[in-house]
Amino acid sequence: MIDIRLLREDSAGVIARLALRNKDFTGEVSRVLAIDAERRAQMTRLETIKAEQNAASKEIPQLKKRGESTDALMARMKTLSEEAQGLDARVRELGEEQDGLMLLFPNLPREGTPPGKDSDANPEIRRWGEPPKFSFEPKPHWELGEALGILDPVRAAKVTGARFHFYKGLGARLERAIMNFFLDTHGKAGYTEVFPPFMANRASMTGTGQLPKFEEDAFKVQGTDYFLIPTAEVPVTNLHRDEILDAESLPIRYCAYSACFRAEAGSAGRDTRGLIRQHQFNKVELVKFAHPDQSYEELERLTDDAEAVLRALGLAHRVVRLCGGDLGNSSAQTYDIEVWMPSYGRYVEISSCSNFEDYQARRAGIRFRAGAGEKPSFVHTLNGSGVAIGRTVAAVLENFQTADGAVEIPAALRPYLDR
Repeated sequence: MIDIRLLREDSAGVIARLALRNKDFTGEVSRVLAIDAERRAQMTRLETIKAEQNAASKEIPQLKKRGESTDALMARMKTLSEEAQGLDARVRELGEEQDGLMLLFPNLPREGTPPGKDSDANPEIRRWGEPPKFSFEPKPHWELGEALGILDPVRAAKVTGARFHFYKGLGARLERAIMNFFLDTHGKAGYTEVFPPFMANRASMTGTGQLPKFEEDAFKVQGTDYFLIPTAEVPVTNLHRDEILDAESLPIRYCAYSACFRAEAGSAGRDTRGLIRQHQFNKVELVKFAHPDQSYEELERLTDDAEAVLRALGLAHRVVRLCGGDLGNSSAQTYDIEVWMPSYGRYVEISSCSNFEDYQARRAGIRFRAGAGEKPSFVHTLNGSGVAIGRTVAAVLENFQTADGAVEIPAALRPYLDR
C-alpha cells in the first residue's frame, strides 16, 4: 500500500512513477485525495464538536449551581450530539472507501526502473554458462518425459483437468530431489526453513497484495474465507503480520517449500504443454524482512542465492531487470532469472526476486523498532522464488538429455536421488 502522506505531498511524483506501469493513474489519485480531503474536514469538524461538548459539560454544573437555566445549552448539546453521530458515520464510510481504493494501487516502481511495455524491454544484467550444443535433435521435456514414462499429463487431465501433471518414477524422485537440494542449499546460506500452511485467509492474501485485485487468479475454498496459496510468500510474509520486530533481528531470512495453486486466468493458450505453466506446482520460496537502509543490498544477495542453485546444477541462465510494464503489482524492483530451454530456443523465467519495500508491510502491519522508545517503522519485505521446481525438472530434462533418449542427472542431485 502506498503511504497516503506521499499522495498528499507529492501526487504529481506518484503519478509520474506509476506511469512507468503504462497506465495513467491521475483519476485514481484525484479520487483518493478528494475522499481524503473530505474525511479530514469531517474529522476536524468532529473534533470541534467534541471540544464544544466538553466545554458545555463543564458549564452545565456551573449554571445549575448559580440557579440559571440550562435549557438552551442542553438543546445545543442535543443538536451537537446528533451532528456528531452523523459525522462519525460519514468518517467511517469515507475511511472504508479510501482504504478500499488504496488497496488497488500498485507499488511505486523504484527510481531508475527501465521504461517499457512488456518483457521484450527487460534489460539483461548478466549471463552464466553456455547453452548446450547437441549432436542430435533435442526433444522438448514433455516429449522426453512421456517417452521415459515419468510425466503423465493425460491421466492427470482425466483425474483433474488441464494444466496438471502426474510425476512418476524418476520424475517424482527428481521433483523431490530438487526440492530437498534447494532447501539444504538455502539452509546452509543462512535461511531458516519453514513449512507453511497451504491455505491462507483473506487478511493474509490482502497483506501480500494478491487481494483484492487478483482474486480471479486465486482458488477459493468454498464455504470458507480460505484460499489455496499461490506461493509460500503469502503465509511466510504473514508470519509476522501485525508484529513489531526488533531491529537487531533484521534481516530475517526464511526459505519454505510449498505447493502453489494458480488459476492462470489471464494465460489462455500460453505454454499449454509441459511443466511451464500449471495450476498446481511446487516451489521453494525465499522471504526476507529487511531494514529499509539495507533492503537493496539484501535484494542482490537474495538474487545471488537463487542463482546459486542453478549454478550448482550447471544450468545456463541469465538475469534481467523488469521494466515498468512487466513489473509485478506489489514490486518496486524485480530481477527475473531465466534458464535456457532448448525446446523454446530461448531463456525462460524460472525465478523472480523482488523488493516490495514497505508496500506489503504497510498492508500487513509489519514494523520494526530501531531502539527503546523509538517510534516503529515499516520493514521492507523481499521475496525470491528459490527457483520453481517443476520448471527446474523441465530444464534438467531438456539440457541434460542424451542421444539415446536418457538424461544425465547433474552431480549435485545424485546424492538426493540415491536416498
